[in-house]
Amino acid sequence: MSLTILGLSGALTHDPSAALYVDGKLIAAAEEERFTRDKHAKNQMPFEAAKFCLSYAGLKPSDVDVVAFPFAKISLFGPARWHYARRYWYAPDRALDAIFNGNRHYRRNVKKVRALVEKLGINWDKIEFDAVEHHLAHASSAYHLSGFKEKTAILGIDGKGEYATTFFGYGENGKIHKIKEFYDPDSLGQLYASFTEYLGFEMLDGEYKVMGMAPYGNPDLYDLSRLIEFDGKDIKVNTELVNTIGLRRYKEGRRGFYFSQKLIDWLGPRRKGDIADDPYVHYAASIQKMFEEISLKLIDHYLGDILKASGKLVFAGGGALNVKLNQKILDLPYVKEMFVQPAASDAGTAVGAASFASWKRSVPPETMRHVYLGPDYTTAQCVQACEDHNPRPNFEAIEDVPARAAELLAAGHPVAWCQGRMEFGPRALGGRSILGCPSHVGIADKINEQIKFRERWRPFCPSILDSVAREMIQTDHPAPYMTITFKVAESWKLRVPEVVHEDGTSRVQIVDKETNPRYHALLKEMELRTGNGVVLNTSMNRRGEPMVCSPEDALNMFYGSDLEYLMLEDLLVTKRSSD
Repeated sequence: MSLTILGLSGALTHDPSAALYVDGKLIAAAEEERFTRDKHAKNQMPFEAAKFCLSYAGLKPSDVDVVAFPFAKISLFGPARWHYARRYWYAPDRALDAIFNGNRHYRRNVKKVRALVEKLGINWDKIEFDAVEHHLAHASSAYHLSGFKEKTAILGIDGKGEYATTFFGYGENGKIHKIKEFYDPDSLGQLYASFTEYLGFEMLDGEYKVMGMAPYGNPDLYDLSRLIEFDGKDIKVNTELVNTIGLRRYKEGRRGFYFSQKLIDWLGPRRKGDIADDPYVHYAASIQKMFEEISLKLIDHYLGDILKASGKLVFAGGGALNVKLNQKILDLPYVKEMFVQPAASDAGTAVGAASFASWKRSVPPETMRHVYLGPDYTTAQCVQACEDHNPRPNFEAIEDVPARAAELLAAGHPVAWCQGRMEFGPRALGGRSILGCPSHVGIADKINEQIKFRERWRPFCPSILDSVAREMIQTDHPAPYMTITFKVAESWKLRVPEVVHEDGTSRVQIVDKETNPRYHALLKEMELRTGNGVVLNTSMNRRGEPMVCSPEDALNMFYGSDLEYLMLEDLLVTKRSSD
């Protein structure tokens, strides 16, 4: 008998998504923002994403057996709610609420899920509803999809779920075991996010900008240790400075931030603008170093014995998108292989809740092989989109798309590459990408300034052939999802300078022929023309926008930038001279 599970995320008012499992196979997954064109789709539920998943699988609403959601009830008899109340004593309304009405958010979420399910045409009374603890969903999204068979260490770092903020555990024979959790406000992820706000970026969006800024600063110029107490096994965030709520929050007009006036008094005004300047660039370096050092010591304390036995680690939660931390974890002598869930943020909890629900029903989820899980479009649909677009572009059918794209790239032109199924997760991996030739000096600045409209200091990443990975990044470790940075060999730094960051690393995607044959063919063509099987790859979107999904989205982005060439399935799209 078939088992169909629809996973839905959106429990924490950002990054709603949907994922569909049928008999343990992940058929489709997508984020709501890609359909609504509203980045992070805050305060929305994944209606369009869920509708797509069902449609792609050819299923009716009545075919759904289970709806899984990554937010569960938390008992008053456990430590979480009491810890929250004790630590937020200065906001008595929140503290008392945690004790006497601590599952208020759960009940509100269930109402929202039920309304969404009914809007989709699914009969609530004929399905099973599976509420999965938030960090168990993160853990499942990494462990159950990793393919690891040995006893496996599980790490989860994010802002918060219901109350938990950090998860240490292990997986064995499919079962996930908790070792230790930390609870709000003692959160490494929220500490980093709060400081992201202080550094002038949006929380949930700017953390990777802080990480990208950090290599330009000196982490030893400023001591930020008063932000957190750490004794080697426990953390206590200083809520007089960060992770603040209520009246402690620093405000600008009506907008409140997750840090206090005391932080401003100590470090100076909140950074504004796009310049990576002093002292903020050094603050970024210092917070990144602190985040790394505490995380590594906690891993050693709680997971060290497991890792020394098996060498296997899986990681999810927003903190898992910190690729510099991931590099340091992989450098630990007892970590042999690490799987980072590519959709590590809350978007990935739709997959995690569904995979956990599948495992619980004795249908093991399959190993994740790729993230090309979103919509795809035929060339005929792309032709129609071109004909309907105003202004109407030039377009021509191309017989050998990889060869023509490589020709343009090798000549120094950026090329938008919209091919096959859209990626799930935050990284463009050759489905919805803007590409450049990484040996062409200045191409990164051109894409930043004229196409992406983003900060000059933001790094770009390479997609590389599997056949050159060993030589370029000096490791055989898998890297299909741009989730880990690696040191680039000295000779390759000179060959592909536009994709090597300030600290000599690259966040690479290793491309194999099986998972993306057309993209692999493009890299082979680049190798023939330039000697390097490498392209600069960044997501196809402008600053502040989600990655494109449809041909219409791609054309809108194309005309909203200085891009000259768009490979839209089998079409080469250009602008008319009068446009």
